[in-house]
Amino acid sequence: MDRRKFVRSCGAGSALALAPALNHAARAGGPDPFGARRDEQLGKVERAIAQGPFADSWESLSTYRAPQWYEDAKFGIFIHWGVYSVPAYENEWYPRNMYRKGSRAWWRHRMKWGPQDRFGYKDFIPMFKADKFDPAAWIELFQKAGARYVVPVAEHHDGFAMYDCSLTDWSAAKMGPRRDVVGELKAAAEQAGLVFGLSSHRAEHWWFYDGGRHCRSDVADPRYESLYGPAMPRDSAPDERFLADWLARSAELVDRYAPRVFWFDWWIEQPAFEPWRRKFAAYYYNRAAERGHEAVLNYKNQAFPEGSAVLDLERSGLAEIRPLVWQTDTSVSYVSWGYINPRADLFKDPGRLIGDLVDVVSKNGVLLLNVGPAPDGAIPAEVQEILIEVGRWLEVNGPAVYGARPWKIFGEGPNLGKRNNLYGVGELASPRLGPRDIRFTRKGATLYALVMGWPSGRSVAVKSLGKNSGLAAGQVSSVRLLGSTSALPFTRHDDALIISLPPEKPCEHAVALEIGGALEENR
Repeated sequence: MDRRKFVRSCGAGSALALAPALNHAARAGGPDPFGARRDEQLGKVERAIAQGPFADSWESLSTYRAPQWYEDAKFGIFIHWGVYSVPAYENEWYPRNMYRKGSRAWWRHRMKWGPQDRFGYKDFIPMFKADKFDPAAWIELFQKAGARYVVPVAEHHDGFAMYDCSLTDWSAAKMGPRRDVVGELKAAAEQAGLVFGLSSHRAEHWWFYDGGRHCRSDVADPRYESLYGPAMPRDSAPDERFLADWLARSAELVDRYAPRVFWFDWWIEQPAFEPWRRKFAAYYYNRAAERGHEAVLNYKNQAFPEGSAVLDLERSGLAEIRPLVWQTDTSVSYVSWGYINPRADLFKDPGRLIGDLVDVVSKNGVLLLNVGPAPDGAIPAEVQEILIEVGRWLEVNGPAVYGARPWKIFGEGPNLGKRNNLYGVGELASPRLGPRDIRFTRKGATLYALVMGWPSGRSVAVKSLGKNSGLAAGQVSSVRLLGSTSALPFTRHDDALIISLPPEKPCEHAVALEIGGALEENR
């Protein structure tokens, strides 16, 4: 959306005076044992915004610029891990679906665990032991995969915090594993030199358990309201108390863990969130500036105006180069983001993921790849094999990825169309890149042509580098295959640059051609 239209639609330029609402909303609607802490946190938000440099207006937030470290990183790991890994059925939305009367999860739950009023989602928490959770081992695996940053889910829609939250008793630090999962991962990531981020999916909690109001379940039990509530209809607008709590929880994550990436899921684009998300963005950016950090705030849909944060697309891509850096998040699995029984899951092969990574990078994007650990904290063997294979590829071809920027065009070949925004196994319908597909990146005066598969013949024709293409002003002076030290023979014709390949390929999957001279202007 155009920033000016967005600003006009939100009434920007006049930051709403929310301090009274922020300080008192937590007390609305009945007793609140965490009200004093929430008020204290919200007071911090107001003071930090007042001190700047960012104000809670879209005009001020539009001065944000994504940091170079993020544009250079290109590849991160997302982690969906929570209580939903215990039932391990269908996907991470099990806690919602188990209360939706007549659904497969509803029937499955009753058959395996019992009626929802006798065995509810809360009863999985003691089974979530995480006895094999080794944050250092996780981070070592992610490094082998070639990731430069890591983003664990701090709180999913289920309302169970995976961190030491002072605003609820329903957290991994106080129940289940009795460990501050987010804190331990932050320590391990920073010890290893990875950038640490986190995600919040709290907004959707407003309606996540609403099915439990329409069947006999523990959702209606007032003893568990602080976990399951509000459980309101999905088409209803969140009230002030919920929004104040959302802001306080989000701000506490910033204070406790200093994430350099803060990823929001959808639904914060709802109109009711508008003044609150402005306040959060200003607070997050101001706290980052105070710490000397360059931070990234990810959003979906149209939650933020163009340029005030970094756009994220779920299981999707773009048709063209985007001038502003953006991100795709996807999973190693077609079926679920969280852990389910591997026999019921369907994992992507590394070649497809590498193709996704290269396509995204060629269009000025970054890839955030999700994994779902088992309830004991073990990362499934299938997932480990995928990550290690991606890492092997990046060891050879990393120079064409890390720190690269888009060229004049992103690529050539038969699969140039827009990738479909598809979920789950439907993602299989998106085109798979092959040897006739080429993607371009550049770094300084060097152009990289990434051929998305080893050609059956011994040559590659790069049409975009033909003499008459009008794209490459310079004279091609050298061509090298990453992973090989030998110069490759080439001939430049009017319609294509023809490159002869060696007998042996340097790696599996895509290969990267390093082309010298093409970007140098003729003199």
